[in-house]
Amino acid sequence: MKKILLALVAVASIMTAQAQGIKTPAPSPTQTIKQDFALSSIEVNYSRPNMKGRTVFGDLAPYGKLWRTGANAATKVTFGEDVTVGGVAVKAGTYVLYTVPNKDEWEVIFNKGLGNWGIDGYKKEEDVARFKVKPVALTSSVETFTIQLGNVTPATADIQVSWEKTQINIPVVADIDAKISKSIETAMNVDNRPYFQAASYYFETGKDLKQALAWTNKAIENSPKAFWMVHLKAKILAKMGDKTAAVTAANQSIVLAKEAKNDDYVALNEKLIATLK
Repeated sequence: MKKILLALVAVASIMTAQAQGIKTPAPSPTQTIKQDFALSSIEVNYSRPNMKGRTVFGDLAPYGKLWRTGANAATKVTFGEDVTVGGVAVKAGTYVLYTVPNKDEWEVIFNKGLGNWGIDGYKKEEDVARFKVKPVALTSSVETFTIQLGNVTPATADIQVSWEKTQINIPVVADIDAKISKSIETAMNVDNRPYFQAASYYFETGKDLKQALAWTNKAIENSPKAFWMVHLKAKILAKMGDKTAAVTAANQSIVLAKEAKNDDYVALNEKLIATLK
């Protein structure tokens, strides 16, 4: 009898050890997304619950109530530089993202409470930004709660929060023009001047196109076989309205690209020429 009891204890111990070692999928798995943005990045860390047949907004996430904007621990957003979020200035750093859903309008809140679990520990006096956005009705249902970065440009982006058939877009703006312009000014006072990079920035941001063209010509003088630089020249000329000169530059870029066996730039130039006819 004693041997049987010892055997049962041993089996129970083994089963307990095995049970302690079992790993199962998290019901609301975490996700971290990071998007290069402006001169740094935006990073979001959050948990992703599923609908599972439930009504989300107005029920699971009640209207007019503070919501953790996800599941489990508070959703965190890190801005790599000073930005404006929803028209409110926010310093570089990590913040908790809260929302207050409503049928026709949401409140969006960025808060300093990094140690909070969900909404537990929330203090209004730790808010750094609070503003309102209009929800967008989606045509198809989003089963898994999703945050992503969309509509990304050099200085603007939207933090997009989507679940069920609702999405909100949180606008983020970085004031980088003054920084880059100062950097260009400084770089142009040294021997190894970044003509192509400066010209590209001026072209992409719609600044002084004559200056962009002058810098591009300087870059081409230093690298006459650089088909990508000649292609930029063609795009600048096209934007300036000089179609004839733009076609000439594009054809020159095609010749150089063919010599370098770069079919991508051959195609890019052909497409540009087609828009100028």
